[in-house]
Amino acid sequence: MTRPSMPVPPVPALIVGGGPAGAAAAITLARAGVSAHLVDRHDGPHDGVCGGFLGWDALAILRDLGLDVAVLGARPIGRLRLLVGERAIELALPHQAAGLSRRVLDEALIALAGDAGAVLLRGRAVRAADPAGRSVRFDDGEELAGGTLFLATGKHELRGLARDLGGRKEVPSVGLRAVLPAHAARSRDLTGMIELHLFDRGYAGLLLQEDGTSNLCLSVARERMSDGVPALMAEIMAEAPRLADRLGGAIPAQWEAVAGVPYGWRAAETVPGIFRIGDQGAVIASLAGDGIAIALSSGVSAAQAWLGGGAEAAVDWQRQMHQRNRRPIGMAEALRHGAAGALGRGMMMQLLHWMPGLGAQAALLTRISAPRTGGRKSGARSAHDPG
Repeated sequence: MTRPSMPVPPVPALIVGGGPAGAAAAITLARAGVSAHLVDRHDGPHDGVCGGFLGWDALAILRDLGLDVAVLGARPIGRLRLLVGERAIELALPHQAAGLSRRVLDEALIALAGDAGAVLLRGRAVRAADPAGRSVRFDDGEELAGGTLFLATGKHELRGLARDLGGRKEVPSVGLRAVLPAHAARSRDLTGMIELHLFDRGYAGLLLQEDGTSNLCLSVARERMSDGVPALMAEIMAEAPRLADRLGGAIPAQWEAVAGVPYGWRAAETVPGIFRIGDQGAVIASLAGDGIAIALSSGVSAAQAWLGGGAEAAVDWQRQMHQRNRRPIGMAEALRHGAAGALGRGMMMQLLHWMPGLGAQAALLTRISAPRTGGRKSGARSAHDPG
């Protein structure tokens, strides 16, 4: 006679998503002695559609977590090159930034979580969640419950806990990413630089990665995708000839994409026992370059809130994060909408030509304040340290 299986007791903290937000939460909890379970649908290194740029606020949090991105090969970035058509303006960033692939960054953070004692459940795809039970169901039908659920699935929705976009009038955007092979001229022009190419209803960011390849990320309005990526890129390359030059006139063959990106969205509320972190809590326009910092910051501060107040702390923490993200996301939205049309792009370039210091001020206003991690520090400062 087969004995019925016993239900698995809830784990103290269940984190769904192994990106920067989820890993930062797992590191913080595990170092405090909590049995944090981190679920990641990928079983090994992988690239994300968004990310690659690490602002000075992100670098500060990573340093506090004990991660030296210089050791990982991150490329220092000190300047921004803004391009509209044939026009280009170069601006100094307020502090040192860096370029690093998500493949390398995410693996390093997950390794830190494992070293701290977090239980890593890799290669496990979560298909649905039950908010009332704070549980998730995997592809194979297995279920796992947590005393507290940290939702860190990035821009991807989880059935049962999808973001509430009710009342949102703007159609979400589409994110695209391609990797350009190492190229001597491109590497020379992008060394120490991040390029931002503005075009009709979208923009593209380009930076060097640790292996010499270039990371190309685009954000475009969904209505521009009606004829597919090749047709879209042909249009963009005609609008942005300097970007076409960077591509050598050829459209990359391989693309990663994520649809339905609700830029400007912030989670205003939650229920006890569910923390929405990273893009599940706030989605900043990628042209601001602060997505990774917000992910790290929210992961660390959510874990700290849980350590101080348990599952009930989620409600107040989410409200506080909603307010804390208001200024940087509002500023990023103003820049995104301003750059979407020809008139706004022209005015932006003219203003920056007259008053280049405005660029640094805008960059500072789109930063989120970094929490103190209280975690193990690396001791030595890296060359990328803004301090």
